[in-house]
Amino acid sequence: MIMLPSIYRGIWRAVHTLRKRGTPPCRFLSTCDGLPVGLADAETIFALSSGHGRCGVAVVRASGPASATALRCMAGLSRSLPPPRTALLRSITDSQSKEVLDRGLVFWFPAPHSFTGEDSVEFHIHGGPAVITAVLQALGSVPGMRPAEAGEFTRRAFQAGKLDLTEVEGLGDLIHAETEAQRRQALRQMSGELGHLYQDWTHKLKRCLAHVEAFIDFSEDELIEDGVLNQVDRWVCDLQAEMEQHLKDERRGERLRSGVQVVIAGATNAGKSSLLNTLCQRPAAIVSPIAGTTRDIVETALDIGGFPVLLSDTAGLRESQDLVEREGVRRARERVEQADLTLVVVDCAHLPSDAQQAAAFLQEHLRSVLPTQEQPETVFAADRFLLLLNKTDLLPEEQRQKLDRELRRVSGFPPVCLISCHTNEGLQDFLTVLHSSVKTLCGDPLSGAPTLTQARHRAHLQQCFAALAQYQRYRDIDLALAAEGVRLALTSLGRITGRVGAEEILDIIFKDFCIGK
Repeated sequence: MIMLPSIYRGIWRAVHTLRKRGTPPCRFLSTCDGLPVGLADAETIFALSSGHGRCGVAVVRASGPASATALRCMAGLSRSLPPPRTALLRSITDSQSKEVLDRGLVFWFPAPHSFTGEDSVEFHIHGGPAVITAVLQALGSVPGMRPAEAGEFTRRAFQAGKLDLTEVEGLGDLIHAETEAQRRQALRQMSGELGHLYQDWTHKLKRCLAHVEAFIDFSEDELIEDGVLNQVDRWVCDLQAEMEQHLKDERRGERLRSGVQVVIAGATNAGKSSLLNTLCQRPAAIVSPIAGTTRDIVETALDIGGFPVLLSDTAGLRESQDLVEREGVRRARERVEQADLTLVVVDCAHLPSDAQQAAAFLQEHLRSVLPTQEQPETVFAADRFLLLLNKTDLLPEEQRQKLDRELRRVSGFPPVCLISCHTNEGLQDFLTVLHSSVKTLCGDPLSGAPTLTQARHRAHLQQCFAALAQYQRYRDIDLALAAEGVRLALTSLGRITGRVGAEEILDIIFKDFCIGK
């Protein structure tokens, strides 16, 4: 969230001073005379929309019925407003002192053709802190205007029907996107693809509910055709199949939105911290020849070929009498259980010289790293583990080739990469394999049907699916209860887009937006 404490303290001081003075609402330039009574009490909001910090151009946005007043007073305009969505170069003045604050562009967006659906105005000014503060304070002195809360512009757009909640969330994700894949997914959701899918399901559920309730109300009068309920049965089955397929996305959209959890695990002194530092290209973790140097989780965010990765270095897995190290090992195993992808690092110097014995050694080592629930498995999930044989620069070339051939021959092994963090040998091949694994976990954000991106979407869809099961369960027992199942399904689906019962989740969604958006 973007915080502007000094700027907004100045605004509130200015507003408070005006109220103490009892400044009348019409104490403005002559261009502001003749305004409707009570405009000073209207809810018009303003904020810096372009983000805090020195920049060439800053954008200050206002939305609400007093926007036109602010534009006239601060841009020195007559009663006529500039053409909509047309840049106009003006001197920006303080409506109280008449001092020129800056010279910039102003834009007028009359309702309903604006982002919020209200009358809106934008001031494109120079991005120095003093200029921004002065303009915001001047806006705060205009009657009927107040600083916006975080996400309030977008909330007004939602309430005006400009965006549904999935589009709002897509916009928020686009603002926070740090990688190319995140940007593509967020832009696709903001464009309404996910919302259109849910709206289509909503229309189908409404049709199902209408047919069931019509059958309940009019079947005794023989006004309903035969087979109406059979048609509803088919529609419900089709919807369930579509939702089930939609839910079986292996959390790809959520994973892309929040980042793939990649954990580096293995024995002490295998080179885990060296690998972390090599990947993030900075000394993020302490590297030492002393075993057990890393005790806690060391995290760093990476962009792997456009996909977000949260990389975690963990304590070396071994038995220890040291209480602190034991806690570090416990946390390491816990993080491996939670990981989307685990990089198992092995010191080549500890491998048997015979290639077949080395393969058997590595299989046993992998089992020691695996989460407890996966211990019985003999085939290691290729999409969950990568085996990295580090310090290959210490092995003779012939031994490396034999080892590589033997491991490729063994079935059920995860992908194996031979690397050296000391010489960087094999790192490029490893990054290619890592990118492929991460891409598989996230999927292609531009292909196929839109995916779930929020945990709340999944929860409401699961409730919707369960409600449709209620329809099938009571269909031949109590049709009223069956109809209630369809109604509950419709409500759960409506909560995703905000069309039904959305009030209790609005604060949760909008609280993470920047002020001015």
